[in-house]
Amino acid sequence: MGIYSKANMLDLLEKLVNIDSGSYDKEGIDRVGSFLYEQYKALGFSAVIHEQSTYGNHMTITHQEARNPTILLLCHLDTVFPTGTAAKRPFSIKGNRAYGPGVVDMKASHVTLLSAVSALAANHDSALQNIAILLTSDEEIGAPSGRKIIEAEAKGKKAVLVMEPARKDGSLVTARRGGGTYVMKVNGKAAHAGIEPENGRSAIEELAHKIVALHGLSDQKAGTNVNVGLIKGGTSVNTIADYAEASIDIRISKLEQAAVLEKKIQSICETPTVEGTAIELIGGITRPPMERNEQTVDLFNVIQKEAQALDLTLTETATGGGSDASFTSALGVATIDGMGPVGGNPHSEEEYVEIDSLQERSLLLERTLVRLSK
Repeated sequence: MGIYSKANMLDLLEKLVNIDSGSYDKEGIDRVGSFLYEQYKALGFSAVIHEQSTYGNHMTITHQEARNPTILLLCHLDTVFPTGTAAKRPFSIKGNRAYGPGVVDMKASHVTLLSAVSALAANHDSALQNIAILLTSDEEIGAPSGRKIIEAEAKGKKAVLVMEPARKDGSLVTARRGGGTYVMKVNGKAAHAGIEPENGRSAIEELAHKIVALHGLSDQKAGTNVNVGLIKGGTSVNTIADYAEASIDIRISKLEQAAVLEKKIQSICETPTVEGTAIELIGGITRPPMERNEQTVDLFNVIQKEAQALDLTLTETATGGGSDASFTSALGVATIDGMGPVGGNPHSEEEYVEIDSLQERSLLLERTLVRLSK
């Protein structure tokens, strides 16, 4: 299956996993990017480097004979793990699974993508000229520098295949919730809690009122959710708190829900309940939802037919997590997510990839690229 043997694929995966590339580790991300580019360069590809000062560099890779590729393959180089994790918890294999930081999200996807492209090159397939590969560096933190590049590269494309891992059951992703974050800062007035509490204005009390109101905006049936996930405030137990802060996560299922939810959040926060306190609200929607639409379904059906030819049963699913697929889908470009290998428990010490799925998903990707290029 494909140009790589299982042993070679695992060897490449081990090399990638054992390089730290957390979102804020520019050096590590650039090492991974440079390493991968050398592999693509040997296959006749060239790259445009999108230099970044704070984050890792982004990279657009196309074949030297490509003119106007119609397919975009979207991958990210960063993981959620801090520098030093790879040394503490390096790549390992237990049974039919491989483990390590970022092994499935998404270093194994780089292995399957490179394998598929290598197979196309070995077969001298013209599909090589019809693909553009975009490696980004900041997907795990919301693509603050990558979003504009993703959107620019996606415009005019016929299809976008996002190399996030497949779900545990092998499903591809045809819908994702959108979302964003807010930070609510509350200023009050400090006072001694025992001697003169009447002179204080509790920022924590104000924050508590707002948390209850914000959580009341969640509507599971509509697919919207508001969660205050982090709070801090106060200086000592016997002092009326003069400052408190909350970080708020919001999720939406449809694009039109964004403006409505944002307006409700702003309305809650614009008027303090505790007299003498003041509120500052920062943030907003950072990722639109990836909505399941007709063009997404059509693209899934193409991939499903290729899976059937390989005797694979392929299903689709929706997920609440975000990815860069949301950006391309919101542009109206047919987008399928989860084209990487099968695995689970991402962002944890138990993150794994199913070893047998490396060859399987690489071959599926190879055949899909050939079909979409006809």
